[in-house]
Amino acid sequence: MTGSEELKNFGSQAETAGTAVRRAVRLDKVSISFGIAGGKRFDAVADTDLDVADDEFLAIVGPTGCGKSTLLNVAAGLLEPASGTVEIFGRPLKGLNREAGYLFQQDSLMPWKTVLENVAIGLEVSGVRADEARVSAQQWLDRVGLGGFGDRYPRMLSGGQRKRVGLAQVLIRNPKLLLMDEPFGPLDAQTRLIMGDLLLKLWSEDKKAVMFVTHDLDEAIALADRIVIMSAGPRSEIIGDFRVSIPRPRDIAEIRHDPAFTELHRSIWHALRQEVMTAYQQTNVVAQ
Repeated sequence: MTGSEELKNFGSQAETAGTAVRRAVRLDKVSISFGIAGGKRFDAVADTDLDVADDEFLAIVGPTGCGKSTLLNVAAGLLEPASGTVEIFGRPLKGLNREAGYLFQQDSLMPWKTVLENVAIGLEVSGVRADEARVSAQQWLDRVGLGGFGDRYPRMLSGGQRKRVGLAQVLIRNPKLLLMDEPFGPLDAQTRLIMGDLLLKLWSEDKKAVMFVTHDLDEAIALADRIVIMSAGPRSEIIGDFRVSIPRPRDIAEIRHDPAFTELHRSIWHALRQEVMTAYQQTNVVAQ
């Protein structure tokens, strides 16, 4: 089977599976462009179609600068596409996506507030009484393994601990859709494995829709139900759609020894490698 045939096969499987369930996100012919110096426009993403089921863990991979985070920002309502439409749970998206929780690569903890206060504030700003919000915040700290850290300040935590607080901070609002932009990128390899297992544990309890951006192909396969590949820019587009058939529950550290993991990694890298090289060459040209 050729590389193009593999992509077509995996893509058709994902499309068939996606039609059987309600969509959490639908991007229809979405294009995104930005103004640059001299009155010119930079076309970041072109004519992109993407569906995410309401219980699906979708990973988005691609070379640096291909528009992965841009797609998340569109789904969050932080960025309006130049053309095309965005639907969230069957309704056109107008303004901010109130159904979504967004976990960025850099945490958004307020250094002057304690860990408990940082988690509780997500409920307080929506009108929940402070005492009730703090009870819920403590429950979430327990769930992420930081039950005894509520009185600490962010500066007193390790990177992995801060990321756990960030997860609790987002999940306490019970969003229907999780947008995650390389959330574990700054962490060391061992902590990333631990955080991946924690994320899968929390996700398995109610299986929210997830759009997860990562540069780490191993991480994408270990976590996701489905992986889409974006091409190098400019005018990036989705060029591959792969379903991850490895059974759940998964052990993030052990899954890498599964033959199915190795085969899927080989197939995806076959499609991704040229895009990574193209992006690297484009960066060198710009630098010169």
